[in-house]
Amino acid sequence: MSQDPNHHRPWRAIHRRPTRKIRVGSVEVGGDAPITVQSMTNTLTADAAATIDQIRQLEEAGADIVRVSCPDEDSTAAFRQIAKAAKVPLVADIHFHYRRGIEAAQAGAACLRINPGNIGSPDRVREVIQAARDHGCSMRIGVNAGSLERELLERYGEPCPEAMVESALAHARILQDHDFHEFKISVKASDAFMTVAAYQMLAEAIDCPLHLGVTEAGATRTGTVKSSIGIGSLLWAGIGDTIRVSLAADPVEEVKVGFDILKSLGLRHRGVNIIACQSCARQGFNVIETVAELEKRLAHISTPMSLSIIGCVVNGPGEALMTDVGFTGGGKGSGMVYLAGRPNHKQDNAGMVDHIVQLVEAKAAEIEAARQGELAAAE
Repeated sequence: MSQDPNHHRPWRAIHRRPTRKIRVGSVEVGGDAPITVQSMTNTLTADAAATIDQIRQLEEAGADIVRVSCPDEDSTAAFRQIAKAAKVPLVADIHFHYRRGIEAAQAGAACLRINPGNIGSPDRVREVIQAARDHGCSMRIGVNAGSLERELLERYGEPCPEAMVESALAHARILQDHDFHEFKISVKASDAFMTVAAYQMLAEAIDCPLHLGVTEAGATRTGTVKSSIGIGSLLWAGIGDTIRVSLAADPVEEVKVGFDILKSLGLRHRGVNIIACQSCARQGFNVIETVAELEKRLAHISTPMSLSIIGCVVNGPGEALMTDVGFTGGGKGSGMVYLAGRPNHKQDNAGMVDHIVQLVEAKAAEIEAARQGELAAAE
């Protein structure tokens, strides 16, 4: 089986904050459930075909939950067809109009992303909660620094962690007063410091699951860095039950980055974790080009496993000891292939990419067969 990066390494242990567990459709969030990765479609929801196609891409990338905006009646009308086609639970993103929440619940939403305070009178709030209860929907209270209530902004002077947490807890009380407890909360800001501080305060104030994210983080590179710092800091502290990386990019990139964050912290593993050196004059082959090609060729593998690609023998053998498959450059046009941490055979550089892909695919098949055998034995 693939090696466990936390095995016998207590200094890598992350102790997650205990929370209540809720369900988003078939997916558990909170408690001892794995931390889930989310993204959001950016197609027009009323265009069901385009939205279904994008959800399919997100599913293939590994998304556990997908959010779909429902700003108008045409969107909720299309939502029923979209929900039937989706293989993962869908969250309906609702703002202001309470009828959209009711329609989305009736159309198959697994969760409603909503702020109870911005959808009108207590009677309307009660109707949305009842629709969620009737159709088995959970809810997410989503607080953003950029859309705080006017009263809070006047009192605090500007968006701040204290205002965000006060808003979140006030909205949570509305649901709790109606004996509705199937909810999670997010308190997002585009500033990573504000985001982290708000979640730290919220984690001490309530035991519901928390949805992490740094909102409007930016384009792929800058947004990945900012999200990794913000989300990663919280996860390292044991805070967070589901994450969404918000990038001005293809939503599939959000899922990839989300899993990379979890993988880096040893919290969840999906696909091939490539450990590669930054390359230098000692490299026995072009490391950068090789790793880029391997990332493309191995993107279809979802089985958790590790691969080391190191340019020379200074660190190569040591890194290979800890990976399922490894390749270390040795000069003279060839390198050493390692399997399960042990040197196995030499391979020429010219055919190394094809050879490594074959080895990784074979190892993934072996791991999956063993897993299926364990499941069958358990039954």
